[in-house]
Amino acid sequence: MKDLWTVASYTIKDMFKKKTFLISNLIILIMIVVGFNIPNILSSFDSEEEGGEKGTTKELVVDSKNIYEGTLNSLNSLDLGYEFIIENKEVTFEEIKEKIENNEIEDAIIIDKVNDKIQMTYIVEDATMMTEVPESLRNTFTNLYTNLQLTKLNLSEEQLASLSPEFEFDLKQTEEQEVKGNVFAIMLLSLVLFYAIYFCAYQVSASITTEKTSKIMETLVTSTKPRTIVLGKTIGIGIVGFVQVIIIVTVALICAKYCLPEGVLDAVLDMSQITPTLGIFTVLYFILGYATFALLYALTGSTVSKPEDVQTANGPVAIVAVVGFYLSYFTMMNPTSDLNAFASIFPFSSPFCMPFRIMMGIATPSQIAISIAILVATILIIANISIKIYSNAILNYGSRVTLKDMIKMYKSKDDNNS
Repeated sequence: MKDLWTVASYTIKDMFKKKTFLISNLIILIMIVVGFNIPNILSSFDSEEEGGEKGTTKELVVDSKNIYEGTLNSLNSLDLGYEFIIENKEVTFEEIKEKIENNEIEDAIIIDKVNDKIQMTYIVEDATMMTEVPESLRNTFTNLYTNLQLTKLNLSEEQLASLSPEFEFDLKQTEEQEVKGNVFAIMLLSLVLFYAIYFCAYQVSASITTEKTSKIMETLVTSTKPRTIVLGKTIGIGIVGFVQVIIIVTVALICAKYCLPEGVLDAVLDMSQITPTLGIFTVLYFILGYATFALLYALTGSTVSKPEDVQTANGPVAIVAVVGFYLSYFTMMNPTSDLNAFASIFPFSSPFCMPFRIMMGIATPSQIAISIAILVATILIIANISIKIYSNAILNYGSRVTLKDMIKMYKSKDDNNS
């Protein structure tokens, strides 16, 4: 155990000493902060272009024939983002044009009645980017005129209420299991979990190959067992990766809370589904998923002796990881399907799928137990294969170890683990 922690602590210190690691993480955090502040940056430029004055749009409304019978004065109480200036006298197009050019108003609406039809002319400085009158204005003026005419009919409150009844819509499903939670948020969090597991595991392969190149591995092998090296490096990089993910997610959530408009974060992420139980299972599946892919990457990293060959060697493992992720990701669109249930127990997709079946409330205790048992069994099998091949391939500095060589190494009784 002491040797295991020695290797893990050495790996942790070595990771934090790397300038590339620190710089890349700093760049990621800066990108997150800048990305969430893009709306604020754009709005600040808009404010400067408007002379630093940011407020409601000044809208001139001309009702020279008093078609709305004085009810237009209620527009400013509706909080539509406009400051309505009501005129009940004739205002010519040239006068409106002059007011817009002098920045007295930004837009104008001229109301007229022609052949029992209400005609509204919307005047703006530049209509290049507009295809029609804003829907909010059209709905507001239509509703206001409709309400005006209804009041003239002397209808009772019951009759008025019957003209605009309240509709209540309920959504029900035929599946016995009820699905809860925001699917968009679930897919987003699944994506974050995949990248966390994948990139943390990938660093195991890169670290092992780099140390082979620098001959550090020769010293490690003579002082401790290969099994200890594999597990120690896996644990060390896993701890670093877990801390890295926590920092990135924390910064992202803080930026989302304080940089985005109020209510946007709550609309996207249903925080009511984030429970301590879900947090525990998410961490558990992160650890198990990371261990699965990290041990596979430890195996591929030990089969090459040049850092430039790592990516090629990691290709098969990367394909397995991507297939597992997409199996989980796309079946979430139909979370009660048999395929999604399969993805939640298949060891290469369950780390990305099962936490969010738990979030949606459709994972049964037996499914969770089977999923974890299969993952643990998979890890033990991969660990046994990886450690045996690792112990035979780690000091190979020649050509890349082939699949045939790996099979021979695994069958070999000459094992350096003991």
